[in-house]
Amino acid sequence: EIPQTITPYLRLVSYGLHLPQVYGLLTPQPRHNKEIWLLEGVPIQATGNINTQGQLSPELTSVWKDASPVRQLNWLQQWASLWQPLSREGVASSLLKSDLVRVEGALLRLLELQPDQTPAPTLKQLGQLWSQLLEGASPVISEFCQQLCSQLTKGQIQTSEQLLALLAKGLFECRSWQSRTYKTLTRTDTGPGRSHNEDACYPPSGKLISSSRGKEALAMVCDGIGGQAGGEIASQLAIDTLRQQLKQLPAKLKVWHPTTLTLELEKAVCAANDSISQRNDHENRFDRQRMGTTLVMARTHAHEIYITHVGDSRIYWVSRHGCHQVTLDDDLASREVRLGYTLYRHALQQPTSGALVQALGMGSSTTLHPTVQRLVLDEDCLFLLCSDGLSDNDRVEQYWETEILPILDGQIDLKKAAERIIELANTKNGHDNVTVALIYCQVTPSQPSLPIQLSPPRIESLPTLETNKTLMLNVKSDQQPASTDEQKTALLTLNLMEEGDASGDQNPNYSASTFPEKTGRLLLGIFVLLVLGGVVVYLLSPVLSPKASGQINRFLSGVFSLGKGQQITRSKTPTQIPVTKAPPEQTPDSGTDPKPAALIKNQDIIRTVGPVQLLVKPEKQSILGRFTAGSVLQVIARKRYPQEETWWIRLRVCSPGTNKTDIPSDIPSDQMASPPKVGSSSVPLNSKQTKPSATLVSQGQEGWIREKDILPMMDRNFTPTSSQTSQCQKKTPPSSSPRPTQSP
Repeated sequence: EIPQTITPYLRLVSYGLHLPQVYGLLTPQPRHNKEIWLLEGVPIQATGNINTQGQLSPELTSVWKDASPVRQLNWLQQWASLWQPLSREGVASSLLKSDLVRVEGALLRLLELQPDQTPAPTLKQLGQLWSQLLEGASPVISEFCQQLCSQLTKGQIQTSEQLLALLAKGLFECRSWQSRTYKTLTRTDTGPGRSHNEDACYPPSGKLISSSRGKEALAMVCDGIGGQAGGEIASQLAIDTLRQQLKQLPAKLKVWHPTTLTLELEKAVCAANDSISQRNDHENRFDRQRMGTTLVMARTHAHEIYITHVGDSRIYWVSRHGCHQVTLDDDLASREVRLGYTLYRHALQQPTSGALVQALGMGSSTTLHPTVQRLVLDEDCLFLLCSDGLSDNDRVEQYWETEILPILDGQIDLKKAAERIIELANTKNGHDNVTVALIYCQVTPSQPSLPIQLSPPRIESLPTLETNKTLMLNVKSDQQPASTDEQKTALLTLNLMEEGDASGDQNPNYSASTFPEKTGRLLLGIFVLLVLGGVVVYLLSPVLSPKASGQINRFLSGVFSLGKGQQITRSKTPTQIPVTKAPPEQTPDSGTDPKPAALIKNQDIIRTVGPVQLLVKPEKQSILGRFTAGSVLQVIARKRYPQEETWWIRLRVCSPGTNKTDIPSDIPSDQMASPPKVGSSSVPLNSKQTKPSATLVSQGQEGWIREKDILPMMDRNFTPTSSQTSQCQKKTPPSSSPRPTQSP
């Protein structure tokens, strides 16, 4: 089981730019009774010599006085952006310990997380800590910072959203102290293991685009899903639609506002999604014939870069201080970690860990959750956008110093670097198409024509509730009814840091977080109504369109292939695996393969999104029956066999689903549950029982299924109602199958 002190690291996995993650458990020798948890992604600077140890990145307080005014405000904004999520997980006191707050160039990072004590930390305490930095603040922002700290300590700034809004305005006013130019280049290649290229990119492959001061940079990479007849079409259609949508942005951005741009980018992604989905429907593409694509997109604006992604294509941020993965894959492994179920290195060992939970083109935009982040650009850096043909097997982490970092030192140009990266992907991976986009950002000091001293922050200048509401509801989609778009936009702004959707959108750099938090009963009423409306739309969608809902849900589960001859999975085999047992000197044993923890717990109540069959016993292939999408089930037992890589789960049917149109007449044999291996030999299948029965299970029946088979079919956003819980607690007739020993 995951200790309570470790859970915050998992639930905050989408803040990987700023927080370390748990690598594994180091179990000491018997004479020691203390467990040691190992962290990865800790702010440690490499020394450049493999024979010497690295050293911790400097504390922010030690380098504060030497930083530019833009850098100082950038650090404060990142600091403030972590307040709400860390408070939610009970570890905000980590932000009040200056020795834990480290910096790597422009990036602020925490050394570790420490649990809060009673009473909980407050923004007043943060203001007191920041007051210690006033002496070293740049003269340009000294008055601004002094007033900001005063407002914090006096309680005038009551929420982190108000604080972020004031810092964002300060950064925007300081932007004239720096100028930025960009160079963008893309390259794509079929790869030695493929006969055709399903990837697409913008700018066109091989074209170099230079953006002078005041001009924006744009790059996109799409990895198509659906084979030659679909993947190529979907990826290019996404690029074309997004370009058309983004051409309309300049007219809408006459007044800078990060939330406005974030919402417009989301709307553009939804338009691309609907274009592909509508073409799927028009061409009668169902199940395995349905085409889709992943997306990563980077667009600069003013002093910031906006990162958008759906799927498992990635964006990396490379500076002279390090290489960091900005995006979090939309796959089952990341989702299980974000929900606090397991460690990431453990999750990668699951057979379905790389199955995507969302991609463009698989359904309506009402079920799509694109992730948008924004980063301040205050130093020379590179952004690498790539498909998994490069990122698989940690190739970027292994080779960024030799293949990408030299660009920043002028040792190699973008064209040559892109060629070498493609060659690297083909020789070290080679199993898939590979596409890369490079955005090279050069930042130079720019003395304003007139002396500037940042004006003090004014809380009264922040948008009111009605202003925010008007802004949110005015961003309407041309592809969706106004009511649907209003719901989605409002939810994204008001419910920014809530847990539970498929996208991992907990990122601290979401621009919507710069809005002040709304208080009072009016906010609560609006929020509750919007949430309930979204839930109703989600729950009714299978009823309104069973076939389309079934297709989307099956895709989200990642259990069918779309023309590539395999499941929608991405290879994410780590270079090392977590440690479960230590040698006498207590160093990790990379050869130890830990048993995966069960992801579904006893007494969990779940709802399904597709048809699944239950077995009478794990040891036999006798099928008890099948249940349909929408069935409510309770976990009543778990067990493992010595040679099995997954748990077996015993389920009780609390409420069978009613969506019978979603039940196929037959299930391919490769999707059928099979018996476990007992000892060293496999239990032979009974050929007379390999064809699944059409019998539907009824309420109260109990049966067995592999955890890996039920996981993709679970509705991850489901929370049982009181009536559903009561149904699961009703007494049921005893099962004829013997009850196994329950797992601890």
